Amino acid sequence: MNQAITALSLVVRDYDEAIEYYTKTLGFDLLEDTPLGGGGKRWVRVVPRSESGMAGAALLLAQASNDTQRAAIGNQAGGRVFLLLHTDDFWRDYHAYHSRGVRFCEEPREEEYGTVVVFEDLYGNKWDIIQRRETA
Repeated sequence: MNQAITALSLVVRDYDEAIEYYTKTLGFDLLEDTPLGGGGKRWVRVVPRSESGMAGAALLLAQASNDTQRAAIGNQAGGRVFLLLHTDDFWRDYHAYHSRGVRFCEEPREEEYGTVVVFEDLYGNKWDIIQRRETA
């Protein structure tokens, strides 16, 4: 049997605002932006840019359509780190994000598994940027 998680829904305030942030600030690629008929609903997928095929699952940007969904914006993991973004060059990405105004929750740190820092996206969801340490 073969299975894979190919996308993760991320509740957002506005499609275009989210596309702008994830593509311009974080440098992700827009894979798809397809209208789904009436009501302005769209199928919007973004993915981290990758030259090596390392990208993994896409984010399905889902515009909130009711009060319950709007309440979840920025708190999809109850205040914990929600998404982990692995990189092949931590300092390149850290400095690029810093220069684009990304909000970091801490200073970068060295852990047993690698270099990591927590940041918040435009809605307040917490992310880790991680460069895994090479193991022998």
